[in-house]
Amino acid sequence: MSQTYVTGFPRIGEKRELKFALEAYWAGNSDFETVKSVAKTLRERHWNYQKERHIDFISCNDFSLYDTMLDTAVMLGAIPPRFQGIEDKTERYFAMARGDAQRSAMEMTKWFNTNYHYIVPEIHAHMAFKVDISKIVDEYIEAKALGIDPKINLIGPLTFLALCNPVDGSDLFGFFDDVVEAYAKVLHAISSLGENIVIQFDEPLFAKTLEAKFLSLLKIAYERLGTVSRHLKIAVVTYFDRANEAVEILGNCPIWAIGLDFVYGEENLEALLHVNDKMLIAGLIDGRNVWKNNASKTYVLIEKISKTIDADHIILSTSCSLLHVPFSTRFEEKLAPEVKSRLSFALEKLEELEQINTLWEKREKPEISACTQKAPSVKSSGIFYTRSAYATRFALQQKALNLPLFPTTTIGSFPQTKETRAVRNAYKKGEITREQYEASLKESIKECVAIQEELGLDVLVHGEFERNDMVEYFGELLEGFAFSQNGWVQSYGSRCVKPPLLYGNVSRKQPLSVDWTVYAQSLTDKPMKGMLTGPVTILNWSFVRDDIPKSEVAYEVATAIAEEVDELQRHDIKIIQVDEAAFKEGYPLRAEKIKAYEKWAVESFKASVGTAWDQTQIHTHMCYSNFNDIIDTIERMDADVITIETSRSGNKLLKVFQKANYKAQIGPGVYDIHSPRVPSVEEMSEQIKAFLQVLPKEQLWINPDCGLKTRGWSETKAALANMIKAVYLAR
Repeated sequence: MSQTYVTGFPRIGEKRELKFALEAYWAGNSDFETVKSVAKTLRERHWNYQKERHIDFISCNDFSLYDTMLDTAVMLGAIPPRFQGIEDKTERYFAMARGDAQRSAMEMTKWFNTNYHYIVPEIHAHMAFKVDISKIVDEYIEAKALGIDPKINLIGPLTFLALCNPVDGSDLFGFFDDVVEAYAKVLHAISSLGENIVIQFDEPLFAKTLEAKFLSLLKIAYERLGTVSRHLKIAVVTYFDRANEAVEILGNCPIWAIGLDFVYGEENLEALLHVNDKMLIAGLIDGRNVWKNNASKTYVLIEKISKTIDADHIILSTSCSLLHVPFSTRFEEKLAPEVKSRLSFALEKLEELEQINTLWEKREKPEISACTQKAPSVKSSGIFYTRSAYATRFALQQKALNLPLFPTTTIGSFPQTKETRAVRNAYKKGEITREQYEASLKESIKECVAIQEELGLDVLVHGEFERNDMVEYFGELLEGFAFSQNGWVQSYGSRCVKPPLLYGNVSRKQPLSVDWTVYAQSLTDKPMKGMLTGPVTILNWSFVRDDIPKSEVAYEVATAIAEEVDELQRHDIKIIQVDEAAFKEGYPLRAEKIKAYEKWAVESFKASVGTAWDQTQIHTHMCYSNFNDIIDTIERMDADVITIETSRSGNKLLKVFQKANYKAQIGPGVYDIHSPRVPSVEEMSEQIKAFLQVLPKEQLWINPDCGLKTRGWSETKAALANMIKAVYLAR
């Protein structure tokens, strides 16, 4: 009899219960016992959902109050020195994630090529790992009390090590022995909980193209960990792409199972001969997209696998954790039936896994499914990029804008208060008229512009009060998108996003931002920046139709954005920001697939701004990324100004631009907007000095790290005031 396996499960709650509990606690409106109670209820509920669907391998320790990489650092005792003086474990945990009045938060960046953010562990030469598995023990006992024999999820030692930041410049590989021994202690402690406990080690690192040293260390690590205890069954799981090289090594290690993603890495079929006597955890149900599983296609894939792997050695699984998809379609009451009928969220994927398992057990081949997405592709309208060289554009823009040294701006959004959201919800519910809604928005924009002028910012924004989300807002105004009511996905901590459903052909039927931007410009003599989201980010932050190539969808979106750029500049908007916050996260993990992605990603961005005149200054924004390997690609995008999140990493990222002799202007984030703390003038002055060690003054803009939507007004005004004082000192 075949078995089923779920790599991991969403934890934020079907109605974002964990989000609201955490935020109430952080605001001082409830105690931590309430958070713990909500978390316990959610774990039990999620385990029971999987039990009802007869899932054989259900996880514990995939639940987190903030992030599993942060949990792993705590488990190993990898606590940065600046937090070690905090005796209360809960206070210390959230200070590490969010910072506090005295300490900056740990760095945060994207989890491989997803929109999930993880906290980057910090290690240093004198670090002594001290193991604490109390969280694992508590959750394991909880699951056992419900009649579940859970597997225990752990971030694998190689993935953990590779994603660490050696803050003192130490050689990363020099920590390998200590990290593996710390993991061995974790396994030894877990072994006292019972026999035949499955330990899932997540090693998505090995879905990347890696230097050979990582592969040699993989063998050493699992030779060691596979022999810690006979009571444990070690499963090493990779996902997001193929991992053929790792399989060749793991097949000869003393482990119980190897997990592979056959949805995003069908090339893993070529590695099956190396699985040897191990169990194969076959990732077949898509954990990253929301379209219904094609059972006939999946069945054919299982048949291919079974030609190499004995049927009794195959366990059917999700391709990766279901953390990356919404909870359930059962809460979607307003979606058009033709869209909803195509969807499968986390709970539905459990059903799909159970269904394909039943079919496989009976060797009952399903009928060939008709394609659920039939809309034909619409080719790009043929917008060509004809802007002059950067030096020519720079001279024209300087003359048109007359900006001072170190121009100051923000990334786009300003705080969205409860009142702002209440007005938007009232309008959506029909409780106020369109006229009342627009009047309220205009008042918010007017106040926001006045605040920016009073602070002394050089380039203003309208604040984006009409926008619920930087992708969803545009999708609502474009053809080809649909929107869920409750399709929330965790981005980091309590932060959730609700990705649009890009199911059909995309086109622009009306202005997207022109009216609000032009109104804001009418309130000030300073330049007002138009704010748009780029085609690559719209795709990477949406659930995209999978019946045609992504490149074709990107060109459709780019054409719509280009029409908006042209209309904005014809209304005398001289600066337009086309955000590509998610450009890097869409990168393939495998080197051989990168060139094709870069081609269509760069071309679609350039198509989206191809209508811009030379004197129209084009900005773009990129979120937490390692730019070392894409700096040439960023240059090819040819934006006039790029703003980037750097505050948690000093001037480290800027050195990449320096080394590449990058000519365009750069706005590195001078303070971290993901933390509620307000940095001092002195602190930001030091940041600017650090930037000037890398960049010439003429190239530098000053701005916060990212949009200010999630911050409060008091902290926003205080932080921006300090930023502008620091800029005056620098000038």
